[in-house]
Parts: sequence; structure tokens; C-alpha cells
Amino acid sequence: MKELLFDVAVIGAGAGGMAAALELDSRGFSCAIIEREDFLGGILMQCIHNGFGLHEFSTELTGPEYAERFIDMVHKSGITVFLHTTVTQLIADNTQTADSSSTYKKLVCVSPDGILSIQCRAVVLAMGCRERNRGNVRIPGSRPAGVFTAGLAQRLVNIEGYIPGKEIVIIGSGDIGLIMARRMSWVGCTVKAVIEIMPYPSGLTRNIVQCLKDFDIPLYLSCQTSNIFGNDRVEGVEITPMENGVPVIAKRFRIDCDTVLLSVGLVPENELSRAAGVEISGTTGGPLVDSNLMTNIDGVFACGNVLHVHDLADWVSEESRRTGQHVAEWLDGQRTSVQIRAKAGSNVRYVNPARIDPSRENKVYLRSLVVKSSAVLELRMGQHVIRRINKDHVQPSEMISITLGPKDFEDEAARQAIKEDNVVEFSMV
Repeated sequence: MKELLFDVAVIGAGAGGMAAALELDSRGFSCAIIEREDFLGGILMQCIHNGFGLHEFSTELTGPEYAERFIDMVHKSGITVFLHTTVTQLIADNTQTADSSSTYKKLVCVSPDGILSIQCRAVVLAMGCRERNRGNVRIPGSRPAGVFTAGLAQRLVNIEGYIPGKEIVIIGSGDIGLIMARRMSWVGCTVKAVIEIMPYPSGLTRNIVQCLKDFDIPLYLSCQTSNIFGNDRVEGVEITPMENGVPVIAKRFRIDCDTVLLSVGLVPENELSRAAGVEISGTTGGPLVDSNLMTNIDGVFACGNVLHVHDLADWVSEESRRTGQHVAEWLDGQRTSVQIRAKAGSNVRYVNPARIDPSRENKVYLRSLVVKSSAVLELRMGQHVIRRINKDHVQPSEMISITLGPKDFEDEAARQAIKEDNVVEFSMV
């Protein structure tokens, strides 16, 4: 077994992994990126649509163009890259190297050169996420050919050069599904409908407009896919409208099609994390992290879509760069003395990170559970409201980010709440 030693190992070479590694390299730490694909860039390489880079580079790019900018920086850096290499085990119980008194994590990897043992002082989890499939949403019916996840169809069309079908129904209004509705229309297919079980779309508003309305593709809200017809090949789907959350059988109808694309949500890729003992949030499916984006395991950090599913790759890069900064500070021996717990209150699905450092600025992400105009985001510690933020419009598909800093905790009531170990509760009112 070949043994290697680095300050930090980053698992995953998408937008998050590369941004975190570049930040660490710029601060003088030895860093390795481990990627199971045979190329850098992750899922960005199959996202040939534009809309990337507006925040990160102040220009509009396609997914491959956005990835290329980071790839070029990685190639010019001192980062060691392992492609076509899969991490099979993360041993995070502070093993020690023979020639050092420092504690190290160990990654066991399978590579084209055989088994690798990579020892490192810190680990950054940046494995991204995967799509939920038909089994996750339990759609009844037979199991004919022609049922794909939207991301798989995207890869088939954009990378492999195959068109999965001619008459398409998309189940779920997630962003990948919306983008594929437009993409399938461009290649000459007929997209008959997008079906959404919720009373509001799951994707970004801009994708609803650009991918559905601009192509006159119907969007059925509050509708359940109650059957998939076909034996050898998909022949159609049965749609049942819902009223007050209850299926109305008398109003069900059929749409004939030969292909079904599923866009029913994303799940952070955390099997490796769980096996290593990382505590996982039951809401986001990602690790629970503190204000430094460190998990419950000392020296193991998480960022990007493996932590919580983001709207934009730009936000992934921004969060991951901050993760690199926190890792560098941790390697330099800096530790946070006080951290306040953060939790979701009424009408808020989740808050990330799970802890806040009142002595410095904290970037906090959350998602609303409701669709509402003229909303107010209220931050409360016990009976004390530390901040109110007016929002013109909120909806579950749009992630909200705010910055909290020392000024939010400087009055006497806030300081007393910190002493009493009160949580910061985020509510949408």
C-alpha cells in the first residue's frame, strides 16, 4: 500500500472541492484533491446551460466554462490531484504517523495505481449530492424502459450524445428538471408536461420563466403522479390532482409519453461521512457543522452540496472558500471559545451552520417553508429579538443567506442570553 502525507485532503473536485483546496494552497498548506471521476469539475461538466459565474466572476458562463476557470487555477497551483480515485474509508479517530507526534486522519483509496493510504491533518468533505429516484418517491406502476433521473438524461444528451426519448413528461419541478425541459425541447423532443406535487414550483423562478413559459410547457401544480404505464417501454403516466393535500381520484387523467424524467430532489452524498462517525442532520441530509463548518469530528469539515443543497454553484464556491479559511485557521491552532446554537423556528426548514460564533462574522443559510410576500425574518434568543430582516418575497426554492456579527450580540440582553446558553431561533413571520 502506497502511503502519502498532506496537511489537508479534499474529497471531491467539483466547485466546492476546488475552491476549498485553492484557498488552502494559497495559505501555504499542502493539499490533495481526490476525485472518483477521470476529470475535474464534477457535475458542472454536463451543465452546458449558462447562468453560472454571475456572482463569482461577474460574468455569465456555462457550467464547463465556470469549472474551467477553477481547473486552470488548480493546474497552476501546488495542489496534488488524484483522478479516478475513490475514497472507500475515512478513519478519523486520530491515528498518529510514525515520524510525528501530530494526530492524523487516514483515507483509504482505490486508484489506478492500486490502494493508496493518504494521511492528513484535516479533511474537507466536498462530495456533492445525488438525485432522488423513483424508489425514493414510490411511484406505482410497472418498471418499463424510459424512466430516467433528469441528471442522467442531462449526461446522456450533453456528454454521451444520446437522446433518451421523444415524448417527455417530467415529474418534479426541480431546477435540473426545468433545465432539461428546455434542453429536450431544443433537441426536437416534445415535453408534454411538468408535474409538481406541491402547490408551488420547486425550482428557481428564473428557470420557471426561461425553461417552461418561454417554451409553452404546461406546469401542473398540486398534482401527484399516481401510475406509470407500459411494459417494455413507457406508454404514459397517470396524474391525480390534489386538493388540500388529498388526491381527487375522480379528476385523474392520463398523459401519453415514451419517457419520464424524475426531478424530485437531491440528497447530499454522505455514506462515507456516516461510516466515519460524522453526525448527520435529519433535515438537510448533510453533516451538522459549527460556525467554522467543522463537523462533530475534530479536523473534519464539510462544504457545498454535501453539507446542504445550494441553488447556485456560485454559492457553493463562496461557502467552500470560507471553509478553506476556517481549515487554515484550525491548522494554525486557532479555536473558537464560544459558539451559540442555531435552530429553525416557525416557517423555516433549516438553518446552516448549526452554531454561530458571536465574536466574528457568520454567514448563515436557511430556507423558508412558506411562499410569502412582505415577509419578516426574525432572529430571537429566548424572549429577546436580536434582529428583524424584511424580505420582499420568500419561497422554499430560494435559499436565503444573511451575515451575523458581533454587533448583533452587543446589547446587554443578547450577552445575557449567551451566558444562559440560549439558542438563536430563526423564524419567518
